[in-house]
Amino acid sequence: MDMSNDTPARSLRLSPQDNIVVAGERIEKGARTAEGIVALQRIPFGHKMATVPIAKDAPIVKFGQIIGFAKEPIAKGDWVHEHNVYMHDFERDYRFAEAARPENVLPVSEQATFQGFRRANGRAGTRNYVGILTSVNCSTTVAGFIAKEIERSGILDDYPNIDGIVALKQANGCVIDYRGVIFDTLKKTTWGYATNPNMGGVVMVGLGCEGFQIPRFKEAYKVEESETFRTMTIQEVGGTRKTVDAGVEAVKAMLPTVNAARRETLPASELVLALQCGGSDGYSGITANPALGVAADMLVRNGGTAILSETPEIYGAEHLLTRRARDREVGEKLVEIIHWWEDYTKRNNMEMNNNPSPGNKLGGLTTILEKSLGAAAKGGSTTLNAVYHYADPVTEKGFVFMDTPGYDPVAATGQVAGGANVLAFTTGRGSAYGCKPTPSIKLATNTPMYERMIDDMDINCGDILDGVTLQEKGEEIFREILAVASGKKSKSEELGYGDNEFVPWQIGATM
Repeated sequence: MDMSNDTPARSLRLSPQDNIVVAGERIEKGARTAEGIVALQRIPFGHKMATVPIAKDAPIVKFGQIIGFAKEPIAKGDWVHEHNVYMHDFERDYRFAEAARPENVLPVSEQATFQGFRRANGRAGTRNYVGILTSVNCSTTVAGFIAKEIERSGILDDYPNIDGIVALKQANGCVIDYRGVIFDTLKKTTWGYATNPNMGGVVMVGLGCEGFQIPRFKEAYKVEESETFRTMTIQEVGGTRKTVDAGVEAVKAMLPTVNAARRETLPASELVLALQCGGSDGYSGITANPALGVAADMLVRNGGTAILSETPEIYGAEHLLTRRARDREVGEKLVEIIHWWEDYTKRNNMEMNNNPSPGNKLGGLTTILEKSLGAAAKGGSTTLNAVYHYADPVTEKGFVFMDTPGYDPVAATGQVAGGANVLAFTTGRGSAYGCKPTPSIKLATNTPMYERMIDDMDINCGDILDGVTLQEKGEEIFREILAVASGKKSKSEELGYGDNEFVPWQIGATM
């Protein structure tokens, strides 16, 4: 069919340096874009089309950055994807700290506010949960029974200031080196959840003979039993039924104290925002991620904290972050982590470009470099103030980075353990995810998916393609963060997500 007189096919050029455009709709073979480029094949929505001839082994450029190299000569108008693009290592100029600058943080009197829970240690919660934590997989069933019994009894109806009870079940805790990385990571993660400001009270349940011993855990953190922190083991209490009964009684005893918490007006500087993306597509780096970056910048200006993570998904874009590092030491710590990941994947017979996933590729992402450039946009434009290892307590204000895998539940678990009290999650394919005790706000990258999964998505960023500016969308996201932090339920909370997403990173060997 002759399409020469049809309306030009919709495409997006992201940088003057790019040698591709992104399809703003499905572009049929023979269709012509506004730039006069004729498609030589059908170009799927969100995928790339060459704007000039690209020689074999020449770089493919998107966002003004290299995202891969041509496997073969690519003609102007060709579909550019994994069939004709490959990746290899190339030198990146880290230029440490050259773009660092002091942040113009608003005075407290001028900061945005939210309605949160001020905890005794001074931190601020956005939710008020009772958590049942476990030290080993062998006690997870009992933890679940305790939570179910509390829910079945209906007693929580008498305590309206409590958001619910959640049993955080885990898959490890035994046959690990208690002096090794698995134990240290599990210890940090469990303690991080126990002390997350969204937890009003915690009961920790163990089996008794596991490697992750509760007494050693308590000694490490110098923690004692209190009216809002109780521990027990199945073997010491006397079996399953007795432990469930003891756990239920422990929860009931702490409910009045947990319920006594009240929301009050707090400055946005008390918010610690986890930045996540999952099920990314070709529009993640164009709409939702940069819009979330605008919101992150706004939070930083209001004195708050934004945590970028998912190290494999900033691989290839880390040089953009090192330039924003507060100083060379912060930048070099990030590079050291990148090198650790290169070795880690090599030792496990993998490669960094095993990410993107099949769903990412269906959505138009070809290489990890392309995915990373889009993913890093969530971090906005402010100075990188600190780099943390997995589940480390986040103590710096402003924009920070935490080393985590790219797998969303594991990554978010580390961020929440680090202290995140609210989470924003961008998705192009349509991730279904929640993260108790921290509320998760879902941001859709494109309108068709938003409309198809309306019950899961909180904000549509696809309208950026229709003329809404990134600044306007960023302001909308920031307002939603404040509203959810003040108690508004996110879509994932309304659906009941969050009970099964506690997934600590298992780094070392399980014996």
